[in-house]
Amino acid sequence: MPGENLSRDEARERAALLSVEGYEVFLDLRSAVGGTDAGPRTFRSVTTIRFRSAEPGAATFADLIAPSVTALSLNGRDLDPGAVFDGSRILLEDLAEDNELVVDAQCAYSRTGEGMHRFVDPEDGEVYLYTQYEPADSRRVFANFEQPDLKAPFRFEVRAPEGWVVWSNGVGELADGVWKFAETKPISTYITAFVAGPYHYVTDSYERVFEDGTRLEIPLGAMCRKGLARHFDSDDVFLVTKQGLDFFHDNFDYPYPFGKYDQAFVPEYNLGAMENPGLVTFREEFIFRGRVTRASYERRANVILHEMAHMWFGDLVTMVWWDDLWLKESFADFMGSFSMVEATRFTNGWITFANNRKSWAYRADQLPSTHPITADIRDLEDAKLNFDGITYAKGASVLKQLVAYVGRDAFLEGARRYFKRHAYGNTRLGDLLSVLEETSGRDMATWSRSWLQTAGVNSLTPQVILSAEGRVTELAILQEAAESHPELRPHRVAVGLYRRSPEGAVERYARAEVDVEGPRTVVGELVGTEAPDLVLVNDDDLTYCKIRFDEGSLAALRDGLGDITDPLARALCWSALWNLTRDALMPARDFIDLVLRFAGRETDIGVLQMLHAWANSALTHYAAPEWRGEGGRLLAEGALRELRLTEPGSQHQLTWARFLAAVASGEADLQLLQGLLEGTAKIDGLEVDQELRWAFLEPLAAHGVADEGVIAAELARDDTASGKRHQVRCLAARPSAAVKAQAWASVVESDSLSNALVEATIAGFAQSSHRELTAPYASKYFEVIERVWGERSIQIGMDVVKGLFPSLQDPRGTLEAADAWLAAHGAAAPALRRLVLEARDDLARALRGQACDVGTVG
Repeated sequence: MPGENLSRDEARERAALLSVEGYEVFLDLRSAVGGTDAGPRTFRSVTTIRFRSAEPGAATFADLIAPSVTALSLNGRDLDPGAVFDGSRILLEDLAEDNELVVDAQCAYSRTGEGMHRFVDPEDGEVYLYTQYEPADSRRVFANFEQPDLKAPFRFEVRAPEGWVVWSNGVGELADGVWKFAETKPISTYITAFVAGPYHYVTDSYERVFEDGTRLEIPLGAMCRKGLARHFDSDDVFLVTKQGLDFFHDNFDYPYPFGKYDQAFVPEYNLGAMENPGLVTFREEFIFRGRVTRASYERRANVILHEMAHMWFGDLVTMVWWDDLWLKESFADFMGSFSMVEATRFTNGWITFANNRKSWAYRADQLPSTHPITADIRDLEDAKLNFDGITYAKGASVLKQLVAYVGRDAFLEGARRYFKRHAYGNTRLGDLLSVLEETSGRDMATWSRSWLQTAGVNSLTPQVILSAEGRVTELAILQEAAESHPELRPHRVAVGLYRRSPEGAVERYARAEVDVEGPRTVVGELVGTEAPDLVLVNDDDLTYCKIRFDEGSLAALRDGLGDITDPLARALCWSALWNLTRDALMPARDFIDLVLRFAGRETDIGVLQMLHAWANSALTHYAAPEWRGEGGRLLAEGALRELRLTEPGSQHQLTWARFLAAVASGEADLQLLQGLLEGTAKIDGLEVDQELRWAFLEPLAAHGVADEGVIAAELARDDTASGKRHQVRCLAARPSAAVKAQAWASVVESDSLSNALVEATIAGFAQSSHRELTAPYASKYFEVIERVWGERSIQIGMDVVKGLFPSLQDPRGTLEAADAWLAAHGAAAPALRRLVLEARDDLARALRGQACDVGTVG
């Protein structure tokens, strides 16, 4: 048997053979506390599966990843575990029409965030458990048929340490020392869940009375570690939750179907969140230990609503196989922003979507690994890597275009019919398109071929012809596509014309919507208008495209980008300029100059944070090497200037302080950061809380100003799980060959670190200012990655392969080494090759950007 990596063909064969009637799962988690961690720490897992076979006498397999199986029986017949269990699969032969499989196993607790993760809080020694399964890690906790289309109801029972509380998808009660949970609706294995431990838990409730008089009450709960309880603003979590439930009930016409609604904020979480019905899990970083900006609260609200949308798109109706992952993730990503803008205080959410989420999509869609939104997912490793910018952000962007194409009412009516028609079932692309055709009258097959079944991003550029009198005589939109993905798509776009007012503001004075088809589309409605200073071809962000500018518009942006009054238009222009930089059509130093000149006038805090990230990336990756020192000095000077100019105590001041920490390298900047830490320096209104202290300490460690003793003293101030992660990152950031060797060994040669500490170590190791120190590891990287991929879990493998790729050392040498590795390792795991190919492509793009920037050196 081929092991852990289930293929699509195997899943299809098994789905054709089996139908699952139900699971009964018993877990004994008392081993989570006490004892030592020598060897794998395990727990008892007993599973009973009742299922039918369409072919009596046939053979199949069940999934289980576990150190050992104690006992196995099929239809009352004992099986020899040594003969039928290979560590990941249980061979089942001579099936009856009706079958009962009982598996008694010892399963392992995880330290990688996969399966049953076990965390020991260094602050108080308490143990916390939670599960994370997507796409296929429930088999690390109980035996099952691990594929999304074999849905079934589940009954769970858990024996836990005394004093603990256990939560699962259904309501639970403690009886005779065992937590017993109500049977679930038919759901997929990957969205079953457990949370167990001495969590801090708060409750609320949601009530709704529908037009027909029926009443719905949903018990609400929210939990976190006891050590975070003092920071937990559960009232705001519940506020957004209730607003979301109102929105989805108003628009989906299908009451929330899973009873209670618990939300758990858990430690060392690999993802942003996971949509387990009745028990959503989130990374605990969404509980803010220090002062954060409005953008952080907006991000949390978006994630809460994204996961809530999954209760319908993904949990109630689930894709057959991971090819149609977009049927849940694209919809949840879109509905998260849609509901947030319409139902919460974050009414500018589409600005964040345009500036932040879509930049993730644009990058992913230009990688050699880009794929259609409806992807070709051959196996589980493919599925793991396809939780990417295409499936999430591009898919959501395309749905935004779809709403413009078919209309809001038709889109939502299609969703309502989809839920009612396929409740508790599994679907493919055609199932959704058919209801949208019904409600809109549009040809969805043609739209789908262009938008869902092809890859790549189009560029739209305005072409303006003016009369001698300064009027528009012709305005056209030119559409281009990359040679590798030549599809020219239909776009519904708004074209905005902007000019400077007598008061100096740049404002829109004319707008037209048009359907762009083919390489050139004329916008007749704008003929005769006064000459614009700026033409914005995707105004209001209706479609998914890269915006380009004519020369006049680009000149206007160089002169007055900060004078554009509309925040969405301004955000779109910033995004377009960043794409020009990444595409080596604008020198990196020109982009940095625009940030230095205009970012201080940016009102949207999320856009400002994105500009800081882009400016830092432009300096690190796209600027000419000989200019980096000067560019870093300019960014640090600009950050300090804006820090002193912004309103004391404002979120903008906090954002500029964090940016200063990110770019500080000169002696004066480092002395200021040190003074702010020690209390000998002060900036009016800037509160240096614990999280900001760690942000200031990392550059001090990276530049040799703060040694191990200073870092240890800071950990003593913040001896918590969060403090430990910061400490590990700062320790690995020190400028020492011995430090780098130790960090490398702890991640690559050992599996003793948890997932969170692996991530922190890699972040500290890979400092952009340490190119010479990390240069010796460039060749070592290509020697070890295939071994690491084979020996470690896929999550840790991904962290190592992506995080340690040597892009900063000798770029051209690394490019040659990557090409040589790819040529010599054609038989390596496709998912591993994809990660190397993506990193190689990012590096080649950076070199093109550096060549563009070198052209500006005079």
